[in-house]
Amino acid sequence: MRVAKVFNNNVVLGVDEHGAESVVLGRGIGFQARPGDPIDPLLVEKAFVPSASTTAERLAAFVDEIPLDDIVLTEEIVAVARAALGDHVTRHVLVPLADHISFALRRAAEGISIEYPLSWEIATLYPAEVAVGRTALEIIEQRRGVRLPDLEAVPIALHLVTTQFGTVDIGTTVRMTEVLSEVLSIIRDEHGTEIDEDSVEVARFVTHLRYLFARERAGRSTNRPGLQLSEAVRAARPREYGSALRIAALLDERFGWNVDEDEVLFLCLHVARLTDEPTRTAALTGPAAPTTDRPLLA
Repeated sequence: MRVAKVFNNNVVLGVDEHGAESVVLGRGIGFQARPGDPIDPLLVEKAFVPSASTTAERLAAFVDEIPLDDIVLTEEIVAVARAALGDHVTRHVLVPLADHISFALRRAAEGISIEYPLSWEIATLYPAEVAVGRTALEIIEQRRGVRLPDLEAVPIALHLVTTQFGTVDIGTTVRMTEVLSEVLSIIRDEHGTEIDEDSVEVARFVTHLRYLFARERAGRSTNRPGLQLSEAVRAARPREYGSALRIAALLDERFGWNVDEDEVLFLCLHVARLTDEPTRTAALTGPAAPTTDRPLLA
């Protein structure tokens, strides 16, 4: 690997023989280095690959401000998250999560507390990620002797949710969380029913919406379930179908999505699951109702 650009004495942009770039961290690795110089592998402590949404310059700025010990600590947390949540937890989450953890440790040392919006919604909608967030707090306490506030599991969970969308923009995940909460409110209001946020049905619905979000970002389409099935469900469940249309309109308003008839059908089936007695839902959907859910996003 050779130097492509020197950011400072400890951070350079490296390029390998295939033209792949990496932000390389190491004490003194950029001292008196020039573009084209070979990078001494003995000086390399960490290497980070820029993502599609993060430039090398921005990544280098992050890396330069984060203590190496905090990066190593976050690597352990990311490994635990990947084992618990799946392969969608990639190394691209490492730097933004390390930046957050490093800042949280500095705040704790200075006695500064902070509140996070949507804490209840995040804990309800993303229980698996929040559970990993709590494990992360235990790891931090074990390694650093610092117990961060329990609320810090919330932003850690948000970073882990964000990775499944192929972006480091945590604001996108916050907006999606707000919409997920609004969707559940639509169902409550229109059907006058309480929804158990801890139920399997809610977990499946949230999983479906999260996959829908990821699919829309990737520009993929659904598999068509068939016109006859669509008409049958619409005729049998006009109220639930109306709720699905309202949800589709909300997604269009907030994200500019053109939610097609197939997706409205899937949404209708999920609304039926949430508002029906189990036996009635089973009678409608059968043992294996059409779904686009994927375990990866559960």
